[in-house]
Amino acid sequence: MLLTVKMMKPFYTLQEGHELKLVFAYQYFSVMKGDEVYQFIPVESNEIRINLKTRQIENLTDIFVFQRGTRIFRIPLFQLLQISDLVDHLKSVSQFYAEQILADEEEEAMNEEIGNLEMQNLYRLIDKALLEGDRDLFMQLTNQLKTEEAAQ
Repeated sequence: MLLTVKMMKPFYTLQEGHELKLVFAYQYFSVMKGDEVYQFIPVESNEIRINLKTRQIENLTDIFVFQRGTRIFRIPLFQLLQISDLVDHLKSVSQFYAEQILADEEEEAMNEEIGNLEMQNLYRLIDKALLEGDRDLFMQLTNQLKTEEAAQ
C-alpha cells in the first residue's frame, strides 16, 4: 500500500560537519495509509541522518513506528522511502544545509586561492626589490613574508 507524508517537521535539526540529523517527535511526523492518518511515535528510531556531501541517508535500516489509536505499524526507513513520497520532503528540508556547505567550501577555496595569489605577489615584489637594489624595501617585504608564513 502506498503511503503519503501528511506532515513532516523535524522537532529539531542538527548539523555536524557533513551530516544532518533530522530528529522527530510526537505530532511532528504523520503519514496517510489509505485514507487514515498515522502519527509517528518515537519508540524505536527517531532520527534520519543525511550525508550532505553524498546526499545519502545513512540510517536506512532504522525502524520507524506509526500509530492510529491501538493500531501500530513498524517500517524500516529504506522501505518507507520506497513506498512513500518521503524523499521529496527530505530533499526540501536538506537542500538549505547542502547549499550552505557548498557555499562554505567555495568560500574557503576562494580564500585559499586569494592567499596563494597574495604570497606569489609578495615573492614577485621581493624579486623586484632585489633587482632594483632597494635594501629597505627588500627587508620590509621579507619581514612581511615571515609574518605571513608564520600566520599560515
